[in-house]
Amino acid sequence: MYQIDREKNRINKLEKKSFFELEFSERKHLQEWIANDPTSLGEELLIIQKEFNGFNDTNERLDLLALDKLGNIVVIENKLDDSGKDVTWQIIKYASYCSSLSKQEIIKIYQDFLGTNGNAEINISEFFDNREVDEINLNQGLTSQRLILVAANFRKEITSSVLWLMNFKIRIQCFKVTPFSLVDQLFLTFEQILPTKDTEDFTISMASKSQEEIKVQETTKNRHNIRIEFWEYFIKESNKVNSLFSNNSPSKENWIAKGIGMSGVNLTIVISSNYCRSEISFNTGNKENNKKYFDFIFNSKDRIEEKFEEKLVWERMDENVTCRIKHQLDNVSYFEKDDWKKMNKFLIDSSVRMEKVFSEQIKSLNKYSKQK
Repeated sequence: MYQIDREKNRINKLEKKSFFELEFSERKHLQEWIANDPTSLGEELLIIQKEFNGFNDTNERLDLLALDKLGNIVVIENKLDDSGKDVTWQIIKYASYCSSLSKQEIIKIYQDFLGTNGNAEINISEFFDNREVDEINLNQGLTSQRLILVAANFRKEITSSVLWLMNFKIRIQCFKVTPFSLVDQLFLTFEQILPTKDTEDFTISMASKSQEEIKVQETTKNRHNIRIEFWEYFIKESNKVNSLFSNNSPSKENWIAKGIGMSGVNLTIVISSNYCRSEISFNTGNKENNKKYFDFIFNSKDRIEEKFEEKLVWERMDENVTCRIKHQLDNVSYFEKDDWKKMNKFLIDSSVRMEKVFSEQIKSLNKYSKQK
């Protein structure tokens, strides 16, 4: 690996290092780096526990436990300079232990991890694009678990066994992680070596559905029908006041969005079984840009809230890709038709005020983004 020196038009070779000589440890360093930025493994993951040892009749503990965007359990096992010769057997055991975890057990594991620093159900809902927790499938199927091995070097007996397991549709990945140095600077690379990215296929084929899954599908279908009915009512009432959502169609989702002048920044209204809200959402697909745009708007917080005539909730959400600024009404549910009038009044008023206040800010944000 080389560093490009623009001024001198030269490249400088980075020196490959070992974790041992840099005095980095597996638990204190590598594990923490991945836990704080799981996108280093090439995708969005929700870390739900570290050093998990909630297995009956065993004292074993896995390094990191996560969920992927499809609701699959992801077991992550980290090694440093040497993978060792038994890591595949180790991670297979962990996956087998986790295969029986129910949705409620997963939520409890995550809540134990968060402690008093967050709400597991809310975080899971946000990770799955604000879907209702009840309709999110987690850890479905005894072979849906995923395995990720991370190490600086993999022994041949490990890569051989991984290739063999892949033939049986075991979803396992190996990431080679390498530290480098240049003078006083340190760098780290993550390289997926198995399976190679261009041949990777994580498509899941399920031959049959369990009764629980069928029940979930029926419940979800009912939710979708109720939402479509609510949005029909909302759009009809909203059109009496303004044309903000006149181009939106009733949706089976629990949200509808309106562009407000900048790609990836939307005015979104959300309904759920216990709240409704309007929000400015930052979802450009680039985490760094989302945070920069949020910070730019946040600099005008006092002036915005003065014009809005009410306090807003500002959520930078450093651990997530997205950010948002929200105005929320609690203790209402789209399942309760008696709440619909109250929800509509709040959402129409809130969204109109948000559009009015933030349209000016978005113009400034567009100029700022072009300067960067």
